[in-house]
Amino acid sequence: MKGGAGLTRKIVALQALTDEHVEQIRVVAPEWELIHGSNRELMLPHLKEAEILLGWSSAAADQCIQPDSKLRWVQNWNAGVDRLPLASFAAAGILLTNASGVHPYPISETVMGMLLSLTRQLHQCIHNQRQRKWARLGELHEMHGKTVGIVGVGAIGSEVARLCKAFGMQVLGVRRSYAVAEYVDSMVTLDGLDEVLRASDYVVVTLPLTEQTKLLMGRTQFRTMKPSAYYINIGRGGTTDEAALIEALCSGTIAGAGLDVFEVEPLPENSLLWQMDNVIITPHNSGSTVHYNDRAMGIFLNNLRDYTEGKEPQHNRVDLHRQY
Repeated sequence: MKGGAGLTRKIVALQALTDEHVEQIRVVAPEWELIHGSNRELMLPHLKEAEILLGWSSAAADQCIQPDSKLRWVQNWNAGVDRLPLASFAAAGILLTNASGVHPYPISETVMGMLLSLTRQLHQCIHNQRQRKWARLGELHEMHGKTVGIVGVGAIGSEVARLCKAFGMQVLGVRRSYAVAEYVDSMVTLDGLDEVLRASDYVVVTLPLTEQTKLLMGRTQFRTMKPSAYYINIGRGGTTDEAALIEALCSGTIAGAGLDVFEVEPLPENSLLWQMDNVIITPHNSGSTVHYNDRAMGIFLNNLRDYTEGKEPQHNRVDLHRQY
């Protein structure tokens, strides 16, 4: 890979690293200088000298997308890349890898928690508990034997499918290709989305935000779903027309929703979603886990080994034109 011959090559991490992580990086790249920390002012002088950058920030955007920048590779510390300057990376020949693969366990657990809570009305029970209110909730449903449609069968969607199979559910999948996936009974492309929506008792969206997926779920799609169906979005808020979703929830077009992501974050205080008994809201934290940094570091170290050997990092390589 490109680097200044005879010059110190620099890795800059835009967050503080543990002593263990620092040592792991130094073992793989002993001749490189490692700078890390969360103090913006202290990091600024090093950004234009960084050949490898862990993370991204507004300061990095100002300093690293310049003709005299040495930046060659960005390891994003998140899976989503929709907020990064992908066109600028492509123009400058900067490689991008992400943290995809860190999230399947925590996010799939959040999805299952939402599915169970909405089905068994556990969130309403918790609300009543706080008011010391003993109240029956009417008919309660079951997940067993129902159909779930997973829109975006990647690593997260595949884990959701595996867990749903434990409930004896039929699993329908939507992805870019017809490639089969374990635990998915039937796979279609986006052209078959309406077919999946009509058949599903639960719709789980795990999609990244791209030009193709922006506002994919709107008024027409919600009207295609069953009135008894629940909608779960843990991908990106911009894949859903939020106004259309609120309309569908208010009118009974769909039964309820579990939402971790929103068009505007934090979710504005005046959003009607806050007031709805048939909605569960989490603050874009479904991917959070105490294991996050260790898993993300494992991805980075695998790529760093390749890079120090003169090879382009391939693990979780982002296609800058496809935007994922």
